Amino acid sequence: MNIENFVDALDADFFVPDSQLKALTAFLFDRYGISSQHVIAANEGNAVALAAGYHLATGKVPVVYLQNSGLGNIINPVASLLHQKVYGIPCLFIVGWRGEPGVHDEPQHIFQGERTIELLEQMQIPAFVIGQHTTEAEVRSKLEEYREVFHKGGQAAFVVRKNALEYTQQTSFSSHGIMRREEILSHILDAADENDLFVSTTGMASRELFELREARGQDHARDFLTVGSMGHCSSIALGIALQKPERRVWCIDGDGSILMHMGALSVVGANAPKRFIHVAINNGSHESVGGMPTVAGNLELSQIAKTCGYTYVACAADFDALDDALQRLKQAKTLSFLEVKAATGTRKNLGRPTTSPIENKISFMNFLAGK
Repeated sequence: MNIENFVDALDADFFVPDSQLKALTAFLFDRYGISSQHVIAANEGNAVALAAGYHLATGKVPVVYLQNSGLGNIINPVASLLHQKVYGIPCLFIVGWRGEPGVHDEPQHIFQGERTIELLEQMQIPAFVIGQHTTEAEVRSKLEEYREVFHKGGQAAFVVRKNALEYTQQTSFSSHGIMRREEILSHILDAADENDLFVSTTGMASRELFELREARGQDHARDFLTVGSMGHCSSIALGIALQKPERRVWCIDGDGSILMHMGALSVVGANAPKRFIHVAINNGSHESVGGMPTVAGNLELSQIAKTCGYTYVACAADFDALDDALQRLKQAKTLSFLEVKAATGTRKNLGRPTTSPIENKISFMNFLAGK
């Protein structure tokens, strides 16, 4: 379906995105930019709360769009804020269906994809599936049914299959950085010791780390590639660091990931493992899921980390500063945070890990155990 016809059929003027549904993301960015009508949320639960505030202020029905991997994050605000037994706040969800049964996808999406419709039903959210052949008339008809749901303070959803929405215009999001993430990772690997441990965030960073190891003829045993659970890699790394205080742990994070669960910074700071190096590659973008800008492009994440208790903090915007900072934080031997201002952009031929998550876990645990 043409995306403009789809959005016009929704008859809405307030959208809160998470980070998926590329055609919808691009169209809404072109139409509204980042504005009071199109607000970038830090995570899916945050998006629901923003939508609730919009309804309270206007009486209108907000639209929240998200990838189905974020359904877990909306359960609490849907069940304890929006639900008819609480405040009865209407909301329309547009859910991108990753891992749909019968459609090839990455491992982290399979179980969530199998349970997507069931999860919505459990939350008492009626769902209509939009495919490549769904017509605008069908969408408008379903919305008429949903109006009664909204009138009673309920919620409803459109679940969008792969390639069901199309937008032919090329929308690009860019940052002011000059260093590409893969180049940054290469410099980090040059600085690291062979027994150091790596925990990398969801998305491009983990894919690039895997391919860099391949190009260097190195194995992958020292790397835990966080392929799902976006926003939690620093907590995974902290859990490892606390149990292995003699090992240096590098957490390779992204700005979108940090924003999703920024409270994790304070937990890392409070526990202060001395051989923990937290690297935030900040390109101001959710690059792995459509490129939607994040608010981190206007933030100094390093200063936030300092406030949260990180002992050594630094920020690098070019390779000379990056190499200098990497050597200094290794020598500091204390809880460290390095923000690296990065450019958007990824190699077009970038592959995906050829090992499964289970294989990654086993080899990483064996490496930790010295096997």
